[in-house]
Amino acid sequence: MLSNSCRYGIRAVIYLASQPAASGKTGIKKISEDLNLPTPFLAKILQQLAKQKILSSSKGPHGGFSLLRDPRNITLFDIVNTIDGQDIFTGCIMHNGSCEGVAKDKKRCPLHEDYEKPRKELIRLFSNRTIHELVVKSGKEELIVI
Repeated sequence: MLSNSCRYGIRAVIYLASQPAASGKTGIKKISEDLNLPTPFLAKILQQLAKQKILSSSKGPHGGFSLLRDPRNITLFDIVNTIDGQDIFTGCIMHNGSCEGVAKDKKRCPLHEDYEKPRKELIRLFSNRTIHELVVKSGKEELIVI
C-alpha cells in the first residue's frame, strides 16, 4: 500500500516529534540507528520532507534534522503526498494511472466502484491523523511543540 520510503518517512517524523524540545537537531546516523533504517536511504527521504517544509535540515558537525512545523499541523497525508504522491488516493488499483485514463472508451475498471468508498475513507484517515496524535498514541513522553 505505502512504499518503504513512505513508511520510513512516517516513522522518522514521529521519532523527531518525540525528541525532547531542547535537543535541537538530531543527526541522521542517530535517527537511522535508533529506527534501524539504512542511513543513505533515510537521508534522501528526509531531504524530500525538508524540501516540502515539513522538516528543517542543516549540515555540519552539529547538523541534522528537526521538525519545521508543529506536529499538530503535520498530517499523514502531508507525508504520504510528499514521498509517494497521490497515487494511493487517485490511482486505479488494477492499472497504472487513473481508471478513465487506461481505456480508450473512458470506462472505469471493474473494481472502481468497490474501491471508491475505501479510497475516500483513506483520504479522510490520512488527512485527519496528525503526527502529534501518533506520538501520543505511541506512548512517547516527550513531544516537540514548535
